This record gives sequence, C-alpha cells and structure tokens, in this order.
Amino acid sequence: MAPKTRAENRAEQTRAILDRARAQLAEVGPAALSVRQIARDVGMVSSAVYRYFPSRDELLTALIVEAYDELGAAVEAADAHVKRRTDLDKRFLAWANAIRTWALANPHEYALLYGSPVPGYVAPDDTVPAASRITGALLSLVAESELAQHVLGAPTNRLSTKERTALGPVRDAIPSPVEDERMLRWLMAWACVFGHLSLELFGHMHRGVLDYDAHFAQVTGQLAADLGLTG
Repeated sequence: MAPKTRAENRAEQTRAILDRARAQLAEVGPAALSVRQIARDVGMVSSAVYRYFPSRDELLTALIVEAYDELGAAVEAADAHVKRRTDLDKRFLAWANAIRTWALANPHEYALLYGSPVPGYVAPDDTVPAASRITGALLSLVAESELAQHVLGAPTNRLSTKERTALGPVRDAIPSPVEDERMLRWLMAWACVFGHLSLELFGHMHRGVLDYDAHFAQVTGQLAADLGLTG
C-alpha cells in the first residue's frame, strides 16, 4: 500500500482532533475545552495540535462550522425530499423535524450552537456561511409563501415604525420583497421551533410534557397553520 501523502496525514490528524474535541464537548462542555487534554487523548503534544488549530478559539470555530454544516445538510436534504415544491407546509415541517432529529442525535453540538455563549469566545465571520444554510432554507420558504400569497391564520398586530426598521437585515436577506407582517410571523415560528427544542433538550419540559414527539408535531402543525400554509 502506498504511503500516505502529507495532505492525507494532515486530514487524518485534523479529523482525530475534531473527533476528540466533540467527545470532550459531551464530557465537560465547550467552556472547559482543553487543547492540552485533547492532545494527550490523540497521542500528540499540545504544540503539535496548535499547528492544526493555532488557538482554542480556532478549534471552537472549526467545531461550530462543522456542526452548522451538518445541520444545514440535514435541513437541505429534508427539504429536497418533498417532491411537490408548492407544498410549503410539508417543507416547513420537514425543516423543523430535520432540526429536531439532528439536535436529539447531537445534543452537545446543538448546545454549542444554540446554548449559552462560551465565555471569552466571539464567533468570527467564518461561521456565517455555514449558519446561513439553516436560516437560508427558511427564508426561501418565506419568499415562496409571499409569492403564493398565503393568508396568515390570524391577524397580525400593527407593526411599529421601529419594528419595521428592525426587520431591515432580514428583509435584505430575502431575494424578493416580502411584507413585514409575514416576515414577523415567520420569525416568530423560527424562534418557536428553536425555543421549543432548547426547552426539550435542556430538560425544561421534564414532567410538563409527557410525549415530546406528539407535542412537537402539534406545535409545528399549528405553526404551519398560523403561517397560512395549510387549508
């Protein structure tokens, strides 16, 4: 068998470091991530690990990007599985269920992305493209719902001038014009899905909800109806 190239060795070592770092997330959480301990666990000296990731923050960034990309791929695959593209209710539910399925399978990575901020760490712009895969899939549905002129399931309270201004960055991220009232309701649905998952994963619904699967299905079905995607 031919010897491995330098690039192959580097990719293998990088993968080993990231795998051990992900295991450490489950053991001690991101705030206590230790490059020195990771180095010992993979049979390297810490100075060697720093040749792959020059700082703990760069290692955290790599973990965040990888997790966002995994979640983004799961969301995109779930959306693509809905054959009739005009079934926005099914596509929204596929989006929400893909996020929950991934989160349940990767609770520590979910906590890294959507849990408490890591003290002293500020995520760089490098994380934005990967993170945008999840929100981008949702914003595409917003734009398509506007084009289909879906009627929202209930009246929306009057939006203040300040709120309309506050929605500017989201408005700019959507390729076609969307009325502010619709954008607001989709943002509420987005917050509800992630808020619900955080309550579930972090144990805040323990003994309050007896069947998480049934409850999530009910909640997301109601959100689809409120967004005017059903009926």
